[in-house]
Amino acid sequence: MSRPASPTRWRGSITPYLLYLVAFATMGPLQFGYHLAELNTPEKALRCATTSTFSLFKYFTTTKTPSLPTCLPLSALEFGLVTSIFTLGGLLGALSAGPLSTRSGRLLPQRLTTICFVIGALLSALSPSAVLMVIGRFISGLGAGAATVVVPIYISEIAPPEAKGSFGALTQIMTNVGILITQVLGFFLSYGNMWRIVLAVAGAIGAVQAVGLLFAVESPEWLAAKGDSEGAAKASARIKGSKRSSDLDVEDSAREEAAEYESLLGSPDRRSRKPAASKPNIGILEVIRHPDHYRAIIAVIAVMLAQQLCGINSIIMYSVSLLSDLLPTGAGLITIAVGVLNLVATIACAPLADKLGRKTCILISIAGMGVNSLLLAFGIIFSVKVLSGIATLLFVASFAFGLGPIPFILASELVGPEAVGATQSWALAANWTATFVVAQFFPILNKAMGKGQVYFIFAALALVFFLFIGWFVPETKAKKSADEVWGRERRQD
Repeated sequence: MSRPASPTRWRGSITPYLLYLVAFATMGPLQFGYHLAELNTPEKALRCATTSTFSLFKYFTTTKTPSLPTCLPLSALEFGLVTSIFTLGGLLGALSAGPLSTRSGRLLPQRLTTICFVIGALLSALSPSAVLMVIGRFISGLGAGAATVVVPIYISEIAPPEAKGSFGALTQIMTNVGILITQVLGFFLSYGNMWRIVLAVAGAIGAVQAVGLLFAVESPEWLAAKGDSEGAAKASARIKGSKRSSDLDVEDSAREEAAEYESLLGSPDRRSRKPAASKPNIGILEVIRHPDHYRAIIAVIAVMLAQQLCGINSIIMYSVSLLSDLLPTGAGLITIAVGVLNLVATIACAPLADKLGRKTCILISIAGMGVNSLLLAFGIIFSVKVLSGIATLLFVASFAFGLGPIPFILASELVGPEAVGATQSWALAANWTATFVVAQFFPILNKAMGKGQVYFIFAALALVFFLFIGWFVPETKAKKSADEVWGRERRQD
């Protein structure tokens, strides 16, 4: 039985150009996190309400912008629409990106998302009314939804086979980086019309990503699936470095066995061992009826729903209002602390997916979130500050252990390359829908049930997901193909 390679072994497969590709590709998930949390801290300044956020820079800057209002007097309903429309754009982007990435490659959709990020951010930052901000947020959502589909696929296909789990975790890590950046900016710029800078920064990031992706290469695995063995060999050699290409016989294996991904890419651990040319691409509707793939669709949708319906965005999006009664003077700092913990814990736990297994990490993560949901509920209900604070931190840390990074890895491991795009679209559509549900209804339920009691619902959902995933979802660690994952073929070690 094969064992995951040690970090000292697979680090030799990492080249500067691979790191370059990963850095610019993961700016897409960074945008997802950035836009998800960008309205949390500046809400009061944006809506013309008072704010207690620390504003050191207001003494050195001016907030007079004659052509734009200082703030937008949005009602609660209007602000709710501005917030949630991002997730609807994300849903549409997620559904569109899978087929596009299957048909046109992994690189083109990423370049198109940068256009959405720049235009969406500019419309939001320069909006004189709620209408333009809604449009801008929707366009940004299109880009973010597409990025969360395509980027995990792209990284999975260019990363060293032994380190797919660690590299796959970068999707969630960069999402957390985006959340943290916007929380820090919001902490200092939530006054006057400086909140517009918070929204505009996303456009600058999109522009930088657009330039960086001009020098990126297409996924060798996608090129091989399209029968372009020469292009795949060249892209693979460039990713691995010219010095490594001769050692791994990339070009020779590409010409001799162009249909086999592991031979083409110089790795025995590629995900598909079938000739790519014999498997046509599978569409969104066809994949849910396909006898080899419908179970994978159920599995990834379940894991994606668990990621959101266990309640993480109740903390990411509403931590200030949720805990402000218990800790009224530190709401902004709490938000930053949660962002820092989420980022650090995700980085620290990233290697565990390759060591313990994907399924094990997800189950531990769900269990931890369920237990801490109960503790947080009791802490808020009985106004126990220490319990509420500790439970919040452990809740976020539990999410980072497994449910944060791993769901984005599974789509490329549970199906073959011909169905990855469609599977990822279904998975992310479920994720965005669940994100919308939490964003829209958490404040309503929290107010209707009484502060804190909604976390009993999250605890119950965690129990349901723990039982279902433990029973239905297979382990993918150290499996060489989707057929092996689902028991359709015997392992050949």
